[in-house]
Amino acid sequence: MKKLLTGAFLAAMATGASAEDVKLQLKWVTQAQFAGYYVAQAKGFYEEEGLNVTILPGGPDIAPTQVIAGGGADVVIDWMPSALAAREKGLALVNIAQPFASSGMMLTCLADTGIKEPKDFADKTLGVWFFGNEYPFLSWMSQLGLATDGSAGGVTVLKQGFNVDPLLQKQAACISTMTYNEYWQVIDAGITPEQLVTFKYQDMGVATLEDGLYVMEDKLADPAFQETMVKFVRASMKGWKYAEANTDEAAMIVLENDQTGAQTEQHQKRMMSEVAKLTAGSNGALDVAAAEKTVATLLAGGSDPVITKAPEGAWTSMITDKALAE
Repeated sequence: MKKLLTGAFLAAMATGASAEDVKLQLKWVTQAQFAGYYVAQAKGFYEEEGLNVTILPGGPDIAPTQVIAGGGADVVIDWMPSALAAREKGLALVNIAQPFASSGMMLTCLADTGIKEPKDFADKTLGVWFFGNEYPFLSWMSQLGLATDGSAGGVTVLKQGFNVDPLLQKQAACISTMTYNEYWQVIDAGITPEQLVTFKYQDMGVATLEDGLYVMEDKLADPAFQETMVKFVRASMKGWKYAEANTDEAAMIVLENDQTGAQTEQHQKRMMSEVAKLTAGSNGALDVAAAEKTVATLLAGGSDPVITKAPEGAWTSMITDKALAE
């Protein structure tokens, strides 16, 4: 027994000594939106690849782009509009993988406001998240021909906190929600689905890619970093596919990692079931057509576009090509 323990200890020491450190910055707090990474960690998928991954939760005052710009993370989770806007401003972010195949973003409106279709947004107050989350919304409003400055015939933008209070308190006719999160907070508050009208960005043709993995372009020039990211992406996607197939177990793993105690089992299990619909069909490789559609959506921003020109070098398949081949 002593020999076995000693051998196991030495093996663990050897693994630990050679493990490559990776810091992952989440876009938001610990929740099932990021289950694949927590599952990969809990199931030892990162360890199998020789990685020591630190998962850094986000929050209302944490912008992933700022974290990676300051050297606080090796890889960040962000939405493509935010990443492309940052890239155009000089922060050379590159998408190396895209676990989320479709968008979960939508506007959720109270039916009694009379809103039945997008043109009915005119002269209404709409709740919008900022910190980079506003880009898809602004692009959509521009395509609808609706000004966002509160002028007559346009919309009034309410800078929405990361909660659903503006809808519950009727400060806004519609608010930003995710299919897997805030929509259910509205339902849990006692409003029935029949009292709501929802507009999914995916259905409106203005969806943009969400929750991609981004790194700094200069680091990708390092072959050693490339290899580390290949291992990271491979293990992460293994985590995501496990989470998709075992949603309740994945939700419980997320709960075990929630240091705030704010999450509930019911909410996380429901969230994981919804998130699994968004990662379904993705093997981690970026769909270039979806990326180009995101760019086209953002460029269609009229006089106030999110980006002013099509980006160059904003995504690469070099990591997923290797990760999926091995």
